[in-house]
Amino acid sequence: MMVNERFLRYVGIWTSSERNTNEVPSAMREFDLANVLSFEMEEIGLTGVDVDNYGIVYGKLPATPGREGNTPIGLLAHMDTFPGCSGKDVRPQIIEKYDGKDVKLGNSGLVLSCSEYPHLKALAGQTLITTDGTTLLGADDKAGIAEIMTALDRIQREKIPHGPVSVAFLPDEEIGGGTDYFDIKKFGARYAYTVDGWNPGEITYENFNAATIRIDIRGRETHTGRGKGCLLNAQLVAIEINSRLPAHEIPAMTEGREGFYHLRTSSGTVAEAHLEYAVRDHDDTRYRERISFLTDICEEMNGKYGENTVSWDLSEEYRNMKSCIEPCRHLVDHAVEATRAAGLTPIIAPARGGTDGARLSFRGLPCPNLGIGGYAYHGPMEHITAEAMDQVTRILIGIIRSYADETV
Repeated sequence: MMVNERFLRYVGIWTSSERNTNEVPSAMREFDLANVLSFEMEEIGLTGVDVDNYGIVYGKLPATPGREGNTPIGLLAHMDTFPGCSGKDVRPQIIEKYDGKDVKLGNSGLVLSCSEYPHLKALAGQTLITTDGTTLLGADDKAGIAEIMTALDRIQREKIPHGPVSVAFLPDEEIGGGTDYFDIKKFGARYAYTVDGWNPGEITYENFNAATIRIDIRGRETHTGRGKGCLLNAQLVAIEINSRLPAHEIPAMTEGREGFYHLRTSSGTVAEAHLEYAVRDHDDTRYRERISFLTDICEEMNGKYGENTVSWDLSEEYRNMKSCIEPCRHLVDHAVEATRAAGLTPIIAPARGGTDGARLSFRGLPCPNLGIGGYAYHGPMEHITAEAMDQVTRILIGIIRSYADETV
């Protein structure tokens, strides 16, 4: 089966994760894809295939005889799609020999435009896969799954030499819970790669340090005609807190290794208001300074408006995996070599986000991230090409092949 055929099969399975549930995985529908994948893995010839109670799919590709003692390498991708945009009833548009021009997305009224996405012109002549404008596509990360599965299938059918390979597909990555119950010992790899990035040939081993800060504000409500000196509007305190943050340090005005404050949600009445911020920075010191700056503002509000006016809760999500990967530089070197062998120029760039691999790296499984070849994730403009997925498949085969004769 071609990689794009697998991909189209997977995106037809609804796997959106859900926020604010107590279930693991967050949506039982994630088991639908997990069960499909476990069946396919057994068909390919993987052993120890298992879907556990948390929706995680495990499997192993046994080493070529004589290479059983080589370094066990792992590949991971996530099954869920972003919950902020519908992932149900995905109807992809397949445009063969794409002309490099604007694309109407079904009857939605949306247009995938070259002015907004200049890279589209470079995709001319390829098979472009888009949405119909009513859902996201699911390339993030079903393209990664399809690329891994196709690589394993080709290795088996073409009898490509390889050492032990561990594979896992995880739920709930999009809501930060994908690795909570991941069993590294059961997985069995010493090193791994997540396949969950952007451009084909992208190799990422730096990511944001990340935290969420939830702020609750208590106002004092009374009759507005007699409010002087006693009425406190919680919404205005919330606005004041946000106004104290640097206006240019937001996602829309930063790039590369520049950090930011991102106001995710805000709500309120006179009596109470709520803010939720994502705080991000690649540099650990600057990250800590950002957290302190925001919480210090909250303390100042308490000094100004009264004790316990503002309270907050800090949740740290993931850390920059760079310190975990640098001692294992062979992971990057093998990926660079495989990317060049696939005819691409390696792109080593910091991730403006986080991956399951970042969390696993700090649990003892060094795990850089590889691009899957897609664009505009998490919305109806999401798109990818069949050729990019094929390139990534060849990169994965190259990485596995490169470890066939090496023990690290």
